[in-house]
Amino acid sequence: MATKAKKKKQTTSSKNEGFSKKTYIDWYKSMLLMRVFEEKSSALYIQQKFGGFCHLYIGQEAVLAGMVSAMDKEDNVITAYRDHAHPLALGTDPKYVMAELFGRKTGLSKGKGGSMHMFDMSRRLFGGHGIVGAQIPLGAGIAFAEKYNKTKRVTYCFMGDGAVRQGALHETFNMAMTWELPVVFVIENNNYAMGTSVERTSNVQELYKLGLSYEMPSEDVDGMSCEAVHKAFADAAKHVRDGNGPKLLEVKTYRYKGHSMSDPAKYRTKDELEEYKGKDPIIQVLKTIKDKKYLTEKEREKIEEDVKEMVDEAVKFAEDSPYPDGKELYEDVYKEPDYPFVND
Repeated sequence: MATKAKKKKQTTSSKNEGFSKKTYIDWYKSMLLMRVFEEKSSALYIQQKFGGFCHLYIGQEAVLAGMVSAMDKEDNVITAYRDHAHPLALGTDPKYVMAELFGRKTGLSKGKGGSMHMFDMSRRLFGGHGIVGAQIPLGAGIAFAEKYNKTKRVTYCFMGDGAVRQGALHETFNMAMTWELPVVFVIENNNYAMGTSVERTSNVQELYKLGLSYEMPSEDVDGMSCEAVHKAFADAAKHVRDGNGPKLLEVKTYRYKGHSMSDPAKYRTKDELEEYKGKDPIIQVLKTIKDKKYLTEKEREKIEEDVKEMVDEAVKFAEDSPYPDGKELYEDVYKEPDYPFVND
């Protein structure tokens, strides 16, 4: 049977020790790349270099940086439509992410998905999904396949605080616990869904408690701290990999921009925004790096220059890449079966 959840709230501390110099530098590089890439994407969108919807990850970088340092490289990731940063954190070359934003043939989804549909099988990233909550049952399905095939892979299934209102979440949680699937459900709670606060949309405001009704081990995590996120994901992965069934993490984070580029975010105060900017995960990690003298000022500046150059090269690559041919409309629509059908 699946491990029963404790009814008591479990809060992961952000004051964890034992992280190496390399880990802090990797976190800094990863989060800086996500931040610079998203800031550039914002500027390019305003310049109408690409269209469609565009949801930025600015402020939430610690969630992915902490996950990647804790996960196994063979594990699976699936997420919603705020998904530019996920392939970047997993190690995808930024030029292919940028090319997808531009709708070019060299993009991760061959220019046919755009901002909301990043996919990289080489990194076991299963999307980027534009339908709110659609990735939740898909994540459980991927985990079911791993259990069926007797692998040790864990699936990390991300969703926003708005997506937890979907009925599919409850159906999925019930099945995942019943079948003891190897999946970590991750609620990235940035407080506002599309613009409406959690307080106005849910009687249960501590969203991790949604897992408790299914006896799913659940906890909340400081999503502005790489240390706290790493520990929570490492503990959750071990729990799942050991065959104990799913676990739910509510990662409390914050986005500095609106829900999308079309959202002026007038529903929150400037004081609230400044309060969260004071907890900026990049500044926190950089402070530790400086306090422990892990990097000289020259080395830090070199990292910043390298990241900026990488993003600039990604833009050039995207602009120089061709658009998909018209025939692409008819390709990748169906997956040819690996087995013969049996006709009645």
